[in-house]
Amino acid sequence: MSILFEMDQDSNQEFNHQEYQYNQEPKKPRKRKAKARVLVYSLVFSVVGVWFFSSKSVTTDADSSFWYEKMLFTNQTEHLVENQDRVAQEKIKDRVNILFLGMGGRVHEGGYLTDTIILASLELSTKKIALISVPRDLSVPVPDKGWRKINAINAYAEAENAGSGGEDVTKVLSELLNIPIDYYLRVDFAGFEKIVEDLGGLKVYVENSFDDYQYPVTGREDAEDYESRFTHLHFDKGWNYMDGDLALKYARSRHGTNGEGSDFARGRRQQQVIEAIKNKAISVDILKPSVLTSIVEDLNYHISTDLGIWDGIRLWKEFKDLNTDDIINEVLDNSYDGLLVEMINSEGSYVLSPRSGDFAEIAYLVKNIFNENREEFKSAVSVESPSIDIRNGTFVGGLATNSANQLQKMGFNVVNIGNSSRRDFEKSIIYDLTYGEKMASLKVLKERTGASISFGLPSWIIEDLENELIGVTEDVKQPDFILIIGKN
Repeated sequence: MSILFEMDQDSNQEFNHQEYQYNQEPKKPRKRKAKARVLVYSLVFSVVGVWFFSSKSVTTDADSSFWYEKMLFTNQTEHLVENQDRVAQEKIKDRVNILFLGMGGRVHEGGYLTDTIILASLELSTKKIALISVPRDLSVPVPDKGWRKINAINAYAEAENAGSGGEDVTKVLSELLNIPIDYYLRVDFAGFEKIVEDLGGLKVYVENSFDDYQYPVTGREDAEDYESRFTHLHFDKGWNYMDGDLALKYARSRHGTNGEGSDFARGRRQQQVIEAIKNKAISVDILKPSVLTSIVEDLNYHISTDLGIWDGIRLWKEFKDLNTDDIINEVLDNSYDGLLVEMINSEGSYVLSPRSGDFAEIAYLVKNIFNENREEFKSAVSVESPSIDIRNGTFVGGLATNSANQLQKMGFNVVNIGNSSRRDFEKSIIYDLTYGEKMASLKVLKERTGASISFGLPSWIIEDLENELIGVTEDVKQPDFILIIGKN
């Protein structure tokens, strides 16, 4: 469950904390408790399902009488009233994407900045789970606000329309990655600590011993004594027992020594703690009503989700038998072979941007995260050594160059980059001049671009090529593919 975060005054310079105040208690509608209880049960049914579907022995035939079905009868009236507008799908689709958001909460300065963003992708047919950590400093287009750090979207939305933050983050990320994100779950610091405490603490394997001398002390952010704003953290390599407070600090730390001082290292630790929560939850049998009730009581005001109770039940039934062996962990980072690069934006803030210039490469990674043949395809492309001519079929500058950079990494030999004489293409198109002889390359090309495929060339391209060759004396080889980039 992605409830691990870092709140830092400097985490987003574009967001004006003084303009928007979140530290006040929210208004409490008459049905808040009932609604909150529904949300919490939804959380438990679904996320606990995500935690536990990795265990083949969560329930045996003897104890699998689905206690929650009994609870449903007890709370049936309330749940039906609160969830009547959410009708579960007849069948959960093969791949379900859930966005986990972590934030400080109302009592923290900048408490609605979602500084933990993890996309959990569940694929039933392959019995696999993928956790993809998105860094808080990733620069993304935000409607009506231009390019902003992704962790500010929730705060902007909550300031303008309370309760809309999770939906807005989901919408932006879904569009960037070109995938449906089915649900979101947002949890604050206090919620995370309470869950760990209710589970009796966690056993976490610390991979690197490290110290953090700049861990922020809540409530001391503006203290005159600068040194009193921070406390010293130390973790030894090996197995460590952590209560809620220590587990939160381990997950939040971002100024550690020994290679643990980056957001990317923190993202890996967050995924590690998710595993620890899952393992502990299985060992204490969280499905017992007594354990679940304690968590429900604690989380009423600490979560927000659009996952209805019936969808949660269906998710549990579909995914409860998956095992934990094939969890895929991915952290988007700026390493040598990473998909991101560091930049300073026009406002002087540190941001991360896609190395390729757009989000196509990241979207490809997410879309094919379960594809075991990704490296095989790359190898096959190298064997076929395909050549490609890339042309921009729009008036959006840089599209052909960006595509060329991506395809070169996959083994394509880019022989030409330019603009098409026609600039009105809504969708990209691949002209296959090998007539299917280089199928591995064609497959990768289609997956990376989403383009349609055509064999042969239309007369207008032939005319363009003839005009370009006027006065050229050296032999020009025919490319294997011509790619026209469209608006898609």
